Amino acid sequence: MPEMISINFAEPVAIFALPGVVLLPHTALPLHIFEPRYRQMIRHAITGTETATMLPIAVASIVPGAKVALHNPPVRGVVCVAHIVKHHIHADGRFDIILQGLCRASIERLDEPDSQRLYRQAILRPLENPGESVPGLRMMRGEMRTLLSGLRFQRMQSAQAVLAWIERKELSHQAALELVAFALVKDEELRYQILSERDAYERAKLIWADLHRTDRFIAKAEQQLGRDAPRGVSWN
Repeated sequence: MPEMISINFAEPVAIFALPGVVLLPHTALPLHIFEPRYRQMIRHAITGTETATMLPIAVASIVPGAKVALHNPPVRGVVCVAHIVKHHIHADGRFDIILQGLCRASIERLDEPDSQRLYRQAILRPLENPGESVPGLRMMRGEMRTLLSGLRFQRMQSAQAVLAWIERKELSHQAALELVAFALVKDEELRYQILSERDAYERAKLIWADLHRTDRFIAKAEQQLGRDAPRGVSWN
């Protein structure tokens, strides 16, 4: 990131509750903001002209099975704290924004909307030290690179895009693995498990296991198609 982002966990952070969405640190999420409560939240967040002066927003996953139609449906206890890296306001007050995940945190206290604030906010507790060195991540990154370079994953355009990120030496091991998970892990429950896991090596093992499942699935599909299947088949 071009700017150092500081989060004051002593202050409440706005909660952006979304169904079926699990944001991870180091990854980006484009959103169109149209609900009045979240339009107010974005207005409050963009208090400064620089990214570093904008207020953070915590992306929370709505509990699976909860009634999304409820004005404030229940959310899961671990969130991804993010910041706005780009925003555009329309003439009618709607926003187009891009959020970038910063870190994991757990909800310690959830405050419901009040007479002035239309959205929820929460006191959060960080779950990890982003700068911590974790043994084994270099090896896991290398093994994922080897797997994604294989013939089976070559049919997946998304996997090839992720491979390009893994090969960027300036990208930290943790950031590279988060990008792999965000792009290739499709199961919402597993994505949330990766978000809520505090240990980076344990997260890497979850991602690695899912990639292996995908690899085996592609192998079985190829066996069913047979050697005469069209070469243009894509698994995306």
